[in-house]
Amino acid sequence: MGAAGSKLERAFGDQFPEGERYFGLENFGNTAYCNCVLQALYFCVPFREQLLEYYANNKNIGDAEENLLTCLADLFTQISSQKKKTGVIAPKRFVQRLKKQNEVFRSYMAQDAHEFLNFLLNELVDILEKDSQAAKSDPEASSPSDKAANGPKNVQANGPQKDPLVTWMHKIFQGILTNETRCLRCETVTARDETFFDLSLDIEQNSSITSCLKNFSSTETLNAEDKFFCDKFFCDKCCSLQEAQKRMKIKKPPHILVIHLKRYEYIEQLGRYKKLSYRVVFPLELKLSNTMEDADSEYSLFAVVVHIGSGSNHGHYVCLVKSRNHWLFFDDENVEMIDESVVQTFFGSSHEYSSNTDLAYILFYESLGNDNKN
Repeated sequence: MGAAGSKLERAFGDQFPEGERYFGLENFGNTAYCNCVLQALYFCVPFREQLLEYYANNKNIGDAEENLLTCLADLFTQISSQKKKTGVIAPKRFVQRLKKQNEVFRSYMAQDAHEFLNFLLNELVDILEKDSQAAKSDPEASSPSDKAANGPKNVQANGPQKDPLVTWMHKIFQGILTNETRCLRCETVTARDETFFDLSLDIEQNSSITSCLKNFSSTETLNAEDKFFCDKFFCDKCCSLQEAQKRMKIKKPPHILVIHLKRYEYIEQLGRYKKLSYRVVFPLELKLSNTMEDADSEYSLFAVVVHIGSGSNHGHYVCLVKSRNHWLFFDDENVEMIDESVVQTFFGSSHEYSSNTDLAYILFYESLGNDNKN
């Protein structure tokens, strides 16, 4: 470990980023799905900064109940405060809490990194919302990290509007989608907003993230042709079922855009999921112009979670991270510097049958604009 650490430091030479720490995470038996997501989140700078602030504001609470937020804040503080620049840390407390919290992650079977990420983000939001509610009930118990502002979370098309809490998790990861349905008889447009923390995209062979996003926002016609009558849309203005067009678009882009590539397809004849090795090109700089009508949002790639293996219930996960203009490769305890060109090797294969199973699975982009920053 010491030799590996010194090797990484030698690779940086005199250009080792000031104040940065590059630590591998110990694997406790099929916990690579967890380690790779934690590395991606650690190098999500706004998220890391908020977690470190949360820890600093709450470390003297004493008998405060342990949860995933406190365990993660403790882990990130451990990493960032290390005297050494490189090494290995065991995220034991966090993994123990994760298993205690959710029985899905208790077994030694391989787990899905996207399911873990989804669970973790929602759990952290729930904890922060409860903290904020408790702080409102007892103002003396509040801390700077507990403060929240009012704003939209799940915005409904009709009816009374609620003003739920918006925590720093919402400000970093939450975006808003608009589901628009246009009646083809009266041209009335009905819009329903919903929030998201990540976008799950269907993929096709020899495609790109840009084309996947375009398909995500493409227009679909609802009609009864060769289908059941209920596939039509009930128009409130016409007071009847009508043919309609619907589309999904991004109304408010998040500061951190998380994209999940749907690389598993259920094959009925096989009775199981098959991994799609499709080549899907993802750019280092991404524009959302195809999914938004009002503005172009630009993003920069800073982390890629890669799945290695042929199936959904087995395999391994690694993570690529961009930190201070350097790309690094995290494989549990091992960390090494890589060239930017290596990122392209995880696009996938242009051939239907390929031995290459090292494929990008989750992409993390940070907004280059100032609109969504805290």
